[in-house]
Amino acid sequence: MSQRQTAPATARNREPILHHLKQWLPNRKGALILEIAAGTGEHAVFFAPHFPQSVWQPTDMDPSAKASISAWIAETGVENVFDPLSLDVTDNRWPVDKAEGMLCINMIHISPWAATESLMKGAQRTLSDGGVLVTYGPYKRHGQHTAPSNEAFNASLKARNPEWGIRDLEAVVEEAEKNGMSCEEVAPMPANNFCVLFRKG
Repeated sequence: MSQRQTAPATARNREPILHHLKQWLPNRKGALILEIAAGTGEHAVFFAPHFPQSVWQPTDMDPSAKASISAWIAETGVENVFDPLSLDVTDNRWPVDKAEGMLCINMIHISPWAATESLMKGAQRTLSDGGVLVTYGPYKRHGQHTAPSNEAFNASLKARNPEWGIRDLEAVVEEAEKNGMSCEEVAPMPANNFCVLFRKG
């Protein structure tokens, strides 16, 4: 029985996300792209072939997610994706010391705020000068939800865990700036989501 998991949203959002990743993430020989909270692994095996010069390092703290990532790598035969590593974003010691690009999809709202703080600190430690972090997910703008559906989603998240919730993008940008990164672009996406580009240095 395959350990591959599927997330229905992946099939809907991967093409719009890829459109921006092609513009933002490095595709040069040996450049490492670190994916935080890679989940099922479907994004990793879909995106990586579009960056044939780079290498993709998926990570997750959930053993079942890591098993799914490995199964997707085996199923697709993609050659520039490394085996997944265990990474708890709040741990001060990550298993990867240096990366040219980082990607974090749908983690910031499904984790405590401390995870976002740690993500930005980890990006500062890990990214090379000029390296980029791309985040994707729903955000509030200036304290306001961007759609009624997001407000309802936020309520459901907080019902599951009071520490979760859709974050104010301005607060996330402020946290990035504390760690030597600037927000270069905010791209509206389908289903009231955003792709956000941060750059170190």
